[in-house]
Amino acid sequence: MARKYSWKTGCDVEATLSVIGGRWKPVLVCHLLGGKKRFGELRRLTPNATERMITLQLRELEADGVVSREVFAEVPPRVEYDVTEFGRSLEDILVLMQQWGSA
Repeated sequence: MARKYSWKTGCDVEATLSVIGGRWKPVLVCHLLGGKKRFGELRRLTPNATERMITLQLRELEADGVVSREVFAEVPPRVEYDVTEFGRSLEDILVLMQQWGSA
């Protein structure tokens, strides 16, 4: 379930940053926009982030409704992360951030 925010108290940028603020959140969402990924894949794609930080950021993104986590009843256990419809609404913002960063 997504967390509820009181966005009326600040500017709209504050509302956006409350969801994607954090060093690795935008990076993780960008990787997930390309399709479902397992934790190990995300770890390889973000080598400068610690496993703990990736885990924490994914949990926050899941709590905010940006990312979904699917656990499969297999041995060994398999977990896949994907972007939700709400998370996909951030795609244009993240593309602009990528363009700005490569300029």
